[in-house]
Amino acid sequence: MKKVLVLGASGYVGSQLLPLLCEQGYQVTAAARQIEYLKARVKPQPNLSLCYLDLADEEATKALIPQFDLIYFLVHGMAHGHDFLDYELSLAENFNSALRQSAVKHVIFLSAIQPQTGDSNHLKARKMTGDIIRQAGIPITELRAGVIIGPGSAAFEIMRDFVYNMPILITPKWVDSKANPIALANLNHYLLSIAQETPTDHQLYEVGGPDTLSYRKQFQVIAKTINKPISILSTTLLTPKMASHWLGIVTSVPTSIGAALLSGLEHDFIANNQAIASKYPQALISYQEMVSSSIKHEGTFVRSNVWGFDPAALSRWQPGFGYYPKQTGASIETTLSARQLWQLVKQIGSRKQGYFFANILWRTREWLELFFGGGKPIRRSPPGPELQVGDYIDSWKVIRCEENHFISLLFGMKGPGLGRLEFSIEDLGKHRRLTVTAWWHPQGFRGLLYWFAMMPAHLFIFKGMVKAIVRKAKELP
Repeated sequence: MKKVLVLGASGYVGSQLLPLLCEQGYQVTAAARQIEYLKARVKPQPNLSLCYLDLADEEATKALIPQFDLIYFLVHGMAHGHDFLDYELSLAENFNSALRQSAVKHVIFLSAIQPQTGDSNHLKARKMTGDIIRQAGIPITELRAGVIIGPGSAAFEIMRDFVYNMPILITPKWVDSKANPIALANLNHYLLSIAQETPTDHQLYEVGGPDTLSYRKQFQVIAKTINKPISILSTTLLTPKMASHWLGIVTSVPTSIGAALLSGLEHDFIANNQAIASKYPQALISYQEMVSSSIKHEGTFVRSNVWGFDPAALSRWQPGFGYYPKQTGASIETTLSARQLWQLVKQIGSRKQGYFFANILWRTREWLELFFGGGKPIRRSPPGPELQVGDYIDSWKVIRCEENHFISLLFGMKGPGLGRLEFSIEDLGKHRRLTVTAWWHPQGFRGLLYWFAMMPAHLFIFKGMVKAIVRKAKELP
């Protein structure tokens, strides 16, 4: 059986492809730069191993690539920021170099449909990446997809968030551009079928679903499915660049990813899928079915180690919560050991340490619970000297805990959304980095208002918090 490497395994497609490959009996290695996120998202499998790889590290890439027969290249640089084009092409060059020194037999590259007009950096990066890796002389099968529909798909989550959060939607003129989105399940069928082959030449397929609709119509289908009417007004005054800034406020999708996607939506994204559909036949899922299924399973991500598989998080999840969370926090570097920092972090909420900084604001929020329909604040402390999963700290619940490294607390108070507070300690060699992060999955427009109302306090509290933890940790015996 082929030894398979999935590059970009922590991404939307990669993380959901891994269990399917394992079910097929492949020996699968999942590689990602965000290895902690990958570990939290993927359930252990006997024939699955996880490894850290930053494709920007040319030597590490050359060391890993030759160990495999088949490689899925699912990497993109949209989350990198405004300079992602150069960054993405540099990763492709490193991959090319590693392929040249390997006996890899086949690479499956997930790319993007190339419209006849337009100058999107996202689309340009996809095309140029394919050109670069084909130069390695190893058979490359490139699948060019448009919009992929499923819970967690950035394109779908953008539309979904807008429908949940805005009763009136003002859009650029691209809202009348057309596409034939493909369901993740249909895309996976192609990805798995192609894996069974060992081609001797390059192949290129476009993949899409059976329905061609404008983005306006797609918004309307989503709105009808969740029974939330929406009015859509398009104008030439709202450019894609302006829309990307608005997107960062209204939706929970990371702005860097959303902006890259929006830049490509000015054009029709219609795939000619006849070639691949005839070679790997399957029943193609309609757009209405894609949306209905995605909405039905939108809380699936709660059933993951991100939330510690916590039943309280699962029971509190409501339709309309943003799949991607809003986040804020602060970091600080120190020469203190991880153990020294942990000795203080684990005392959060205690009578002696409280919340380390601006305790009056933390207590004020607890009493505001009366206005959110909650009751009088309850003071609770862990029973033992060491934190354990399931412990309560006032209204917070410990849902993940790794000694000297990480703790995640489930937000227990009432509010229009689902949140958690995390402390992480990273070893940087001579220094340690302490990071405090608040995550919030807003529930519709009220959830967004709540988040932005709390933002000034968050910016103040977390910067003071990390400084206070370091200062107090130095004073511990």
